[in-house]
Amino acid sequence: MIRTAAASILMVDDNPGDVRLTAEALIETGANAELASVRDGVEAMAYLRCQSPWTTRPRPALVLLDLNLPRMHGRDVLRAMKGDPALRRIPVVVLSTSQAAKDVSDAYDLGANCYIVKPIDLDEFVAVLRDIERFWLVRARLPGE
Repeated sequence: MIRTAAASILMVDDNPGDVRLTAEALIETGANAELASVRDGVEAMAYLRCQSPWTTRPRPALVLLDLNLPRMHGRDVLRAMKGDPALRRIPVVVLSTSQAAKDVSDAYDLGANCYIVKPIDLDEFVAVLRDIERFWLVRARLPGE
């Protein structure tokens, strides 16, 4: 499938360095995507529900979700998204530094579509983003397409 309009990706991460790295990696991969970011789970839910100040934002085709967030943990964001009929079909890729088996299991139990441990190496990080982009934005058929 060829997507003509840029896909919207929401990144939920409180680390500005990881957000910047993700934006740069998406540019390097040549992804036809626009990255929006929020710093915590409360902002993520407001963004997803089109609440102020995000009343005119595009619906994300994909959410990249860190687990360790201020104000509202990533597990709670995942639980809220997958419990909301208007949001549950948006694919969620958990992108976390945690390698803990409990975090991985909890994420899948709550409906995560994928769990990836953030690589530390820049080249590996770009490769991971390329894989995410190719699968979720090129290969996969998403709801509403």
